[in-house]
Amino acid sequence: MALTDRRELAAVFVGGGVGTLARAGLVHALAVPPGHWPWATFVVNILGAALLGVVATRLAGTDYRRSLLGTGFCGGLTTFSTMQVETVTMLEHGHHALAAGYTAGSIGLGLLVLQAATALTRRVWP
Repeated sequence: MALTDRRELAAVFVGGGVGTLARAGLVHALAVPPGHWPWATFVVNILGAALLGVVATRLAGTDYRRSLLGTGFCGGLTTFSTMQVETVTMLEHGHHALAAGYTAGSIGLGLLVLQAATALTRRVWP
């Protein structure tokens, strides 16, 4: 993306804002104390991986919808850093097995869902 392409930057900005608001709403609605599975972050990261698989497969790299939905919305919706903070918080509270399961589950299932969404998208929309 050329830095002079303000339309593409605007698409990323708008998509990122909407994705971030969606995540914040879900995190607020599904807040859990340390020692419990952080479902909101887990769900947005898995859904974001699935959507990104579809977007990356269907939309060309120069399509503004890819910037809006992929870089913007999926980037705002998903959050690797929050997953890490939640994992460290679990560790600090002595929930080592939960932290390991959460990290492995988030990364592993995210990769599987991304691959499945990509394969399904290619099959449905050749």
